[in-house]
Amino acid sequence: MHEAVATPAWAMLAYLISGICFILALRGLSSPETSQKGNRYGIWGMGIAVVTTLVTHVPVLATLAVVQTPAGDYTALLARIDWVTALEILAAIGLGAAIGLVTARRIKMTDMPQLVAAFHSLVGLAAVLVAVAAYANPAAFGILDLVTGHIHQVSRIEMGLGIAIGAITFSGSVIAFLKLNGNMGGKPILLPARHVINLGTLAAILLLIAYFVTDDALPVFAAITVLSFAIGFLLIVPIGGADMPVVVSMLNSYSGWAAAAMGFTLHNSAMIITGALVGSSGAILSYIMCRAMNRSFISVIAGGFGAVSDGGAGGDAREQRPWKRGSAEDAAFLMSQAEQVIIVPGYGMAVAQAQHALREMGDVLKKEGVRVKYAIHPVAGRMPGHMNVLLAEANVPYDEVFELEDINGEFAQTDVAFVIGANDVTNPAAKTDKSSPIYGMPVLDVEKAKTVLFVKRSMGGVGYAGVDNDVFYMDNTMMLLADAKKMVDDIVKAMG
Repeated sequence: MHEAVATPAWAMLAYLISGICFILALRGLSSPETSQKGNRYGIWGMGIAVVTTLVTHVPVLATLAVVQTPAGDYTALLARIDWVTALEILAAIGLGAAIGLVTARRIKMTDMPQLVAAFHSLVGLAAVLVAVAAYANPAAFGILDLVTGHIHQVSRIEMGLGIAIGAITFSGSVIAFLKLNGNMGGKPILLPARHVINLGTLAAILLLIAYFVTDDALPVFAAITVLSFAIGFLLIVPIGGADMPVVVSMLNSYSGWAAAAMGFTLHNSAMIITGALVGSSGAILSYIMCRAMNRSFISVIAGGFGAVSDGGAGGDAREQRPWKRGSAEDAAFLMSQAEQVIIVPGYGMAVAQAQHALREMGDVLKKEGVRVKYAIHPVAGRMPGHMNVLLAEANVPYDEVFELEDINGEFAQTDVAFVIGANDVTNPAAKTDKSSPIYGMPVLDVEKAKTVLFVKRSMGGVGYAGVDNDVFYMDNTMMLLADAKKMVDDIVKAMG
């Protein structure tokens, strides 16, 4: 059994430096222009934190650091080293690093949202496993009261909150992953009396945590764990697919708070600082996303957005309404004659990997004297900033990319709105149809442009929210039905 390792002063300073690096990383990641620098700060901060933790906690390194023996006499030193535990820890680190490296190199940008959800689930599960280990062997974590033989009361609070947040993060992230990956439908799954069930379960968890402070019996600990896993599932299942960007940022916040709680149990300052930063920044991002969708945070958590299964603009109507089909040549002519073209990318662009072809099209238009701008909706794609990352990957100039509130007023003076794979974020039903599941969400006013070119694979599909788009059938809209990348490539050829 190991005693809790006291953190030396130099280690506290190292953790402080890593915390500063994390703050600089968050600042850098707030803008595409500084995102690479922000990533580097994050890497440096995490590297400092990991090395410091290894030196102060892994038995081999910690012993080498603190034990002084006479010159040439290594007997006492070797006797104090727990080689088995050290090798287990280092092997786990090596395995995790290998998995992370392979995953990062192979993952497609279109799969990034579900990868983020999967990583969030692992953070939550880690918090649960640490809490279970601490409960099973509190002396090893330095949280055992030697007088009473029970876990310290303060540690019980930390443990109860940690396992609750971690379990909710894990099960909620698993459901988000399944929805994002297409293993579950994007439509809300509405359980009978779900609000009563959710509130009752949350209340039971809080009461059990309060009781756990006075009685650390195994049944109480187990009940908190099981109910927390259940509520994570219950909270995310009724949330519709159109809400996934908010869900991803919300789970990001949860994973941070779970890590912070785990840091208290492990007496690790770096984990507390990092978890608090991730938790608070994720909460702020969730709030910003909710404002962008004109929803309250509570309504999203309660499954209120997307909770109406039948929208007013869906169904058979789209098969009966007339629409106009255009070609790549038509689109090339219209855009080459325009003074300004606003490009609106969506998840369909990401799936087709059309961002590089889109940037090439923009370059050709600019050479012909056309002003080109990109309009980004906050929830375009399936995670916050998804479209910004894709456009940055294709080297689209940052000064050509505008957020909804900065560009929405320009559509009325724009010759062509070129919508590529974006449905829900351009759907005017959000402004007019109270029965629509996206009603109230601010959308890009593409229908106000003189001409709307809408790139879509087929007329049969609908957006992630499951509703049809009236823009398809407007007189000023021309539908370009094809794979997004192929269509853009054909337009570029027609311009040449």
